[in-house]
This record gives sequence, structure tokens and C-alpha cells, in this order.
Amino acid sequence: MTDPTQNPPRPTTPADDEIDLGRLFGLLLDHKWWIIGITFLFALGGVAYALQATPIYRADALVQVEDKAGMSNPLEDVRAMLGEEPSTDAQLGILRSRLVLGRAVDQERLDLVVQPTRFPVIGDFLVRLGIERPGFAESSVWAGETLNIGEFQADSPLTGEAFTLTAGEGGYYSLSLEGQSLGEGEVGKDSTFLDGQVTLRVAEILAAPGAEFTLIKRSRLAAINDLRSRFSVSQQGSDSGLLDLALTDPDPSRAVRTLDAISEIYLTQNIQRQSAEAEQSLDFLEGQEPEIREQLRAAENALNAYRTERDSVDLSLETKSILERLVNLEAQLNELEFTESEVSRRFSSSHPTYSALLEKKQQLIDERERLNQRIESLPETQQQVLRRTRDVELNQEIYLQLRNKIQEMKIAKASTVGNVRILDEAVVQPNPVEPKKPLIVVMATLLGSMLSVGLVLGRGLLRRGVESPEQVEEVGLPVYASVPLSDEQQKLVQRVRRRHERHGHNIVTGILAERAPADTAVEALRGLRTSLHFAMLEAGDNRLMITGPSPGIGKSFLSVNLATVCALGGQRVLVLDADMRKGHIHHAFRGHSESGLSELLSGKAAWGEVVRDSGIENLSYVARGTAPPNPAELLMNASFTAFLEQASREFDLVILDTPPVLAVTDAALVGKQCGTSLMVARFQLNPAKELQIATRRLETAGVTVKGAILNAMERKAATRYGYGYYNYAYR
Repeated sequence: MTDPTQNPPRPTTPADDEIDLGRLFGLLLDHKWWIIGITFLFALGGVAYALQATPIYRADALVQVEDKAGMSNPLEDVRAMLGEEPSTDAQLGILRSRLVLGRAVDQERLDLVVQPTRFPVIGDFLVRLGIERPGFAESSVWAGETLNIGEFQADSPLTGEAFTLTAGEGGYYSLSLEGQSLGEGEVGKDSTFLDGQVTLRVAEILAAPGAEFTLIKRSRLAAINDLRSRFSVSQQGSDSGLLDLALTDPDPSRAVRTLDAISEIYLTQNIQRQSAEAEQSLDFLEGQEPEIREQLRAAENALNAYRTERDSVDLSLETKSILERLVNLEAQLNELEFTESEVSRRFSSSHPTYSALLEKKQQLIDERERLNQRIESLPETQQQVLRRTRDVELNQEIYLQLRNKIQEMKIAKASTVGNVRILDEAVVQPNPVEPKKPLIVVMATLLGSMLSVGLVLGRGLLRRGVESPEQVEEVGLPVYASVPLSDEQQKLVQRVRRRHERHGHNIVTGILAERAPADTAVEALRGLRTSLHFAMLEAGDNRLMITGPSPGIGKSFLSVNLATVCALGGQRVLVLDADMRKGHIHHAFRGHSESGLSELLSGKAAWGEVVRDSGIENLSYVARGTAPPNPAELLMNASFTAFLEQASREFDLVILDTPPVLAVTDAALVGKQCGTSLMVARFQLNPAKELQIATRRLETAGVTVKGAILNAMERKAATRYGYGYYNYAYR
């Protein structure tokens, strides 16, 4: 027998509201193969997804934005002074604008979506492996099969609709929408459908007849938004002016073409913008030329007329000096006038730069006023000649400046190159950026492990069945025996299901004590036999009721095998199946349920008909009989009491197997007729609270429960680390 000194000390059972870390660790060890299996399945799923997922490639390019264009604009000094050069943030915004991306969509026809129909689930993967069309393929498209669309136009109501194009024989194809045929077309020719709402020209079909393609004409805005979601631009450093352009796409060649198109469109619009500024400035200057030329002509005529009238008056040296200074001031003022006209179109008068320009202009005006006061002190003739000469020389200076600026602006317009350079053209990286296969597999594995651990711990925390005798004893029931789970017993269990039952139930088709008398479970029952011998000495009869709070906990197994052990020990034993609803003790003796207890209590059978020989010496049994409609009423019949009294006289021990206490009242009725009652609890199935409720219900009916049997004990790490470890072995 078991040596109790070999058992390690049993720790105190933790309270229900406490978390026993040792038990949780033990649960993980007990279910390690479940955890490993679920984790492996998730890892396998991650590998499958990584292989099935469509690879996404990334193309990148490098663009430089210079501070100034290659050729200087005559008004460049003004823009530099005003800080008008666009910032890098503005360039980033321009690159992501609908102006640039919209032109790229139009140029690369990104609003047209062509999706080949693939073999279900693994079609894309097979195509990436280069597998060509097999013999069983019908509508699916395989490696080497393509469709080239020359033109596809659809009116607004049909934008976004999925059209199905099916390849036909001899260069023909058919088009359908939502399963409805729209007609046929010929490769290389324009075809119209739906009364001209759809125009389609297929340039080339390289696919077997029956291959299907889905055509979608997206709106321009939808195509732009899709392109923007896959396009990214960032700056290298803070003031480098180097912009990194990147685009992701499942098709690497399309990614390169589209990114090159974006770069070229951005470069073109930059040049157009620079040229437009030069053209605008040139238009302004050319508009001023006729007016300045007319003012020069009028000033020359006025001077000549005055000299003729006054007989050619000459200027003194002082007057010439004043004239030179005055002309210089007027030239500077005129230069500021040009600058002010340029500034006024960009800024308000409150801008600091505009204010500084006005202040400088006012200083020149003040100096001109001082010179005019000196002119007032000259003789009248000198004054008139000086003023007329000043007007002529000033207009000549302005006219020459204007002509020079016009020529410079024409050169600047013709030589505009913009301030953007494409340093690196688009190139696609050799390896896809998505999916990240190693990361997917690792994440799937981690998810599987966390999910499996969570399920195991959650199930263990929710199903807090008793796991040690101490837990049962805390309810107030002494444990008479702890019966280990027998692997040999599992071979005697079969799953059956009756017609009216949704779920089947287990039945025992043999007796463990007869088949494997050396089994540890049988040895534990021998210990129970000894304990019961002393416990039943105080009882008023030799009847033993074995019950439990719920079904499926091994009451019948314990009843039959305990009876067998006692019979083999020399006692005359009778096993009575008092569960007239679903009792199945007769299966263990390979008998039938008819002619049993229900027939005896209803008066349809006599003692000799219901008490059967089990085939084991000193052991007899009574089956449940045919399931009656009123089993509880039959148990309350006086004939049941009389039967038990006769059984007590003829046998040394009468063991009664009853239905669950919490399901029906039969156990309470049977318990009143028995001097000894034992409660069965199954390892990790019946919570302590359930045992307490079942015991209280029997006590309310006047039945005293002597103790409990802890059935189906297992060697589990959860009990080893949580409540102690119990070793069932012979020495």
C-alpha cells in the first residue's frame, strides 16, 4: 500500500478569491502540449499567410530643390530681399497636391483597375511561382496570361462598377456586369456597350479562352487618393533641400513608372512656374515702355522750344552740378518705383520690407525737395532750362533702364530651368517591403502562445473544482478515500447516445476490480473498504448510499468496484441501481435494465426476478428497470423499505447508487433508508461550493453525510505546485 511518509507536506489551501501562482504554473505544465499545439497552428497559419500575401514593392527617387534657379531673374534680388523663395514644406505640399498626383494618374491611367481572376486561396501564390495554366483551370488566370487595355471609358453612374471581361476565341471577348452579359467585342477595335455609356478598346489578350478579368473605372479623385496613400515624401536633414520620394505598389514596374512620372511632372510645373513669373514681369515692363517713351519725347520738345525762345541759354557750373544730382535722385526714385510695383503685388504696406522700401523712398523725396529749394534761388531762366534739361535726362535714363530690363527679362524667360533637379531616377528595391514574413511568423507565434496560455489559465480559473482532500474537508466532510484516475478504467468506458438525447453519456462495460485487481484505483477502494468497516459499525444498518452533486463523477464506477472488492473480501454484497432514470450499472455486469428496481416497486416483479447473480462470487446486483414516469413516488413506497430490509437480512453489505443530489430528490429519499451516506466529488470538476450545497440539501431532508470520496485524482503539476502532490504506488 501507499506509504504516507513518502507524501510531501500539504500546504494550506488558498482562499477562493486568492490567486495561487503555483497552481497557475502547474496548469501551464499540465496543458503544455495544448499550448504547444495551438502555438504551432498559429505559427503555421502565419507562415501560410506570409506566403499567400501579395508582396508590396517600394520604388524610391531623390529630388533636389535649389535656393535659386540657374539663370538669375532681374527681379530675383527683390524676391531674395523679401524671402519669397518657397519653403521645403511648401515643396512637400506641392508634391502631394492633386495638381501633381492628378497628372500622374492621367499619364499612367491609374484610374483603370485590371484584376485577373485567380484560383481560389492560393492562386496568387501559384502565379508568383510561375505555374502556367493546368488542365483543370477554367475562368482563372495563370502565369504568362495578361490583358492590355487600350481605352476604357464609363459614364459617371458606372464609375466604380466591376465589369467582367471574358476571353473568347479568335480575338473576341465578352463583357458582363453583375452576371448580365453586355455584349461582345473584338481585340484592337473600339466597342461600345450600354447604349454608349461604356467604351472599351482591348489592345491585346494573352490568355486562354474562358479566362476572366475584372475591369473597374475609378473616379479621378479616388485614384488620386489611392496614389497619395501609397506615396510618401520626406526631407533629408533640415535645410538640405533633398527630398526622398517613395511609392509602394504590388507591381514593381508600375511603381517605377508612376514615381518617374511624379518626378517629371513636379520638375515641369516648377519650370512653368518660374517661366510664368518671368513672363508676368516682362508684360509689366513692356506695358510701361510706350508711356516712358512718350514722356521722353515731350521733355525733349519742351527743352528745344524753350532754348529757341530764349536764344540757346547755357547752364552755369553750379546749375549743372545741381542737375546731375537731381537726375541721379530721380533715377533712384524711378528704380524704387519699379521695385514698389513688384512688392505691392505680394505684400501689404504694413509688411516690414515694404515699410523699409517706403522709408528709403521718402528719404530720396526729401533730398529732392532740398535740391528744388536751391533751384528756386537761381535766376528764372536758369531754373526753366534746368527743369527742362532734368526732365529730358531723367526720361532718357529711365527709358534706357527699361529697355535693358526688358532685354534681360526676355533672356531670363528663354533660359528658365527651374530650381528643381532629379538626382536619382526611380528604382525599385529587389526585395518586397511587405509583407514582413519573419515578423508575421513571429507575431502569429506570439499570438498563438498568448491565446493558448490565456485559454488554459482562464479555463483553470473558471473551473475551480476540488483538487485536494483538504478542500473537501474545509466543507466539513472527512475524506474516506482518494481514488486515482485509472487508465485501465478508461478502456472500459463507452460513449452511447439515446434517440431523445442531444448529447451522449458514458457507460461502464466492465469491472475494473475484476479485470485489473492490482490497479491503484482498486487499491484505494480496498482502503475505503477498511475505513467503511469502522464507520458502519455505528450505523443502524448495513446499507451504504453513494451519491454526488452532479452526473458524470464516477458514482456507478465506485459503487460497482467497491462492491466487487468487498465481495472478493468474503462479504455477501448487493449493488442496487437506485437511479431509475439513467442508471447504467447493468452495463458493467453485461446485463439488461429490464426486470429491475422499477418493476419491483411497481409490483410487476418479485425478489427472485430482480436480484441477479453478477458472475462474481458473493456479489449480486439489481438493475434500475424500465424508466418509470414517477421514480420519486416509487422510492417513497413502503415496498422500497421492505425490499431494503430484506436485502439487509440476506446480504452483509447493500450498496445503493443514486442520481445526483442537485438534479433530483431521489438521493434524499434513498438516504433516509440508509445508515451510511458518502458524497462523491470528482477531481477538478466539482467545486467545493457545490459539495457544500449538496450536503446541505441532504441534511435538510434529514440525511447525514458521513464523508466524501475524492474520485479520479490525477498526477498534475497544478496540484503538485498548488495543493501538494499525491503519489499512488506500491512499495
